[in-house]
Amino acid sequence: MKKSIIYTCTGDSGTTSLVGGKRVKKNDIRIEAYGTVDELSSHLGMLSAYDFDLNQNETISFIQNKLFNIGAYLATENEQEPVQLWGLDDNDIANLEKAIDIVDSSLPRLKSFVLPGGALHSSMAQVARSVCRRCERRIIDLADVAPLDTKVFKFINRLSDYLFVLARFINISSDIEEKYWNKDC
Repeated sequence: MKKSIIYTCTGDSGTTSLVGGKRVKKNDIRIEAYGTVDELSSHLGMLSAYDFDLNQNETISFIQNKLFNIGAYLATENEQEPVQLWGLDDNDIANLEKAIDIVDSSLPRLKSFVLPGGALHSSMAQVARSVCRRCERRIIDLADVAPLDTKVFKFINRLSDYLFVLARFINISSDIEEKYWNKDC
């Protein structure tokens, strides 16, 4: 059996294929949207590779799988009818909200805006959070030109909230004091 070829040379002219074979420019908003989902998943992979014992790797794995479903959905275009979202439902959003609530229940009340930093893996969570926000913006840009299921927006929006509370949780669990924004500094 012949090994698959990783390079096809079909993208050498600056185009790529969507699911279904349609070719578009690599800077097409659809590519930007699912490419940023992929980037976010990569940041989560880096975060989960850091060996922190806070029982979050299972949640991060769940999230990465849902992000792959979202990426596949965003990479599919059907000009005749809206593409059906699969692998992401209201229960998934509820599960992410539950994960937020569990982590957040152990955190002190916010006093001000928290500056990113502290433990390395907290900082990784903050980077993932900011990429998640950019991902959200790219998906909204795509929604301006193509109909999208609102569950995608909800999941990505909740995900940035999860990553924020996770970053706080990591620092506090590591006995690292949070740094707050000082507007007079």
